[in-house]
Amino acid sequence: MVPLWWFIVLGVVLFVIGAAGVLLRRNILVVLMSLELLLNSVNINFIAFGHYYDDFRGQIFAIFVIAITAAEVAVALGILVALVRNKSTLKVDDVTMMKG
Repeated sequence: MVPLWWFIVLGVVLFVIGAAGVLLRRNILVVLMSLELLLNSVNINFIAFGHYYDDFRGQIFAIFVIAITAAEVAVALGILVALVRNKSTLKVDDVTMMKG
């Protein structure tokens, strides 16, 4: 059986990689993928702790996070398509000014 701390270390490593991607990258698609990595690292910890404590609530929370993430991606991709049509760029620095 795999010990719990392996899952915690995996979740921390993925969370740090995702946080670095959000803070350091300038492409909006890479930032969105890094946010997905952050949320999936939290899901790993939810499921690992749920399995360790023999409780199914961690899996339920993970399913809710996955559903919210799917909705977030759908909205974000719609916004990105509109942004590319108007600005023709996906760099964060170029699209900081929102004008109506």
